Amino acid sequence: MSRVGQRLRLAGTVAIVVGLASVIYAALLVARVTAPEPLRPREAVNSTALTPPRALRPPFTAGESLGQVSITRLGLRADISEGESTAVLRRGAGHLSDTPWTGQDGNVVLAGHRDTVFRALRKVELGDVIEIATVDGSVHYSVEQMSVVAPDDLTVLEPFGGSTLTLVTCYPFTFIGAAPSRFVVRAREIVGR
Repeated sequence: MSRVGQRLRLAGTVAIVVGLASVIYAALLVARVTAPEPLRPREAVNSTALTPPRALRPPFTAGESLGQVSITRLGLRADISEGESTAVLRRGAGHLSDTPWTGQDGNVVLAGHRDTVFRALRKVELGDVIEIATVDGSVHYSVEQMSVVAPDDLTVLEPFGGSTLTLVTCYPFTFIGAAPSRFVVRAREIVGR
């Protein structure tokens, strides 16, 4: 076999190995995102006792499991943990520690990667319902606004009246590497649902 033939064969073998590795990596990401762990209680609660308001509980600890976020229409479902560390965002969505939690007035903020847990947000629409499910129950929010902002625009963390939810991910969704912008979804709690 000629030297050119050997090089072509080697290049073909390398391409197959890289392709297989990419498929395995993608399958692992999809399996992790689409099969979230069941909700785990933050603390043991006597089923006959009333759950105290969040304000009376100690602060969440970094990495603590808080619940799940889902948007049924988009097939989005992900675990939520406290914080925005690399380890937390590798597992699912992260609750920004300096923001309120469900049951409190203010803006609950969740962050997630655009290529895993928040990939489906590229198809989000006004009026979509976002559910936050915890051991204390579920809270539903209706999407009111989507926007693209600079990574250092912290105004998206501020409250915007009543009980609200903000989802933040990198943008554009198809960008390779560190994305230059952030995609922000703002939603308001649906009262009486």
